[in-house]
Amino acid sequence: MNKFLPLLFCLLALQSFAQKADTRVFEMRTYYAAPGKLDALIERFQKHTTKLFKKHGMENIGYWLPAHNDQDQIVYVLAYPSMEAREASWKAFGADPKWKKVQQASEANGKIVAKVESVFMHATDFSPKIKASKKGKRVFELRTYTIPDGKADNLQARFRNHTMKLFEKHGAVNVAYWITIEKEGVTPKLIYILAHPDEPSGKKMFDEFRKDPEWIKVKEASEVNGKIVEKVVSVYLNALPFSKIK
Repeated sequence: MNKFLPLLFCLLALQSFAQKADTRVFEMRTYYAAPGKLDALIERFQKHTTKLFKKHGMENIGYWLPAHNDQDQIVYVLAYPSMEAREASWKAFGADPKWKKVQQASEANGKIVAKVESVFMHATDFSPKIKASKKGKRVFELRTYTIPDGKADNLQARFRNHTMKLFEKHGAVNVAYWITIEKEGVTPKLIYILAHPDEPSGKKMFDEFRKDPEWIKVKEASEVNGKIVEKVVSVYLNALPFSKIK
């Protein structure tokens, strides 16, 4: 056997992995509608904004409303080939005469967006392929983990090697996993989305997950040198009719 064949196989495997890696830049945007304007904002997205995003090279990933939406929010995710492409797309979008016309007409009786929050992210290497998926009626759970300094790799390793499999074991669907893009020296956050049949099922899933002896063992081993999660925020979401992920 040619002694170089094993090396060739390794190089081909690495090349294949590199080709499959998701290098897109993702942006999670949260819009707070002005009082009484949530329906108008949803309508603008459905009839106009998503189409204009696509026109200018932005990929619509998903659109959701919080299940308990006391702040009149819309949460959505876009994808871009790069950060430079993102800047160019938004510049073109903002200058588009069609968008200006739509914006002016929709705001004839006042602004319909009170505040915008934005988070930039990369897909983790263990995330399922982030793509359109319509699986029937289900709810989504957006979970954000604040990570202690120096523990991001430990947390990702725990998810990669154990947590995701245990989620599936207990009935959750892994939809997408991201790590936030931060300034140098700032610890990123882990943000991910699970799908459940409904909210009670999601809460029951986590109750069973936390009691699982395998999880207890994994958690203890991963935290032998200290906690690797500082804070968890969970928000249940319902997909909007025009969302590509439902």
